[in-house]
Amino acid sequence: MTNHQPSDEAPNRKGPVIALVLVVMLLLGGILLQRTLRSTGKMEDCLMSGRSNCAPVATDQK
Repeated sequence: MTNHQPSDEAPNRKGPVIALVLVVMLLLGGILLQRTLRSTGKMEDCLMSGRSNCAPVATDQK
């Protein structure tokens, strides 16, 4: 039988913090991937419909 004595040390929070950072990074990466795939899909849909003016045109309006 072991005696569990309360210690004055703070609990180690390194593991949960690393897990939280990892989850946030995965979410941000997923959002970036989703946006990239959506824009690529729109471009492919435009090209497959036979149009030739599918690329966005940059305008410098100030």
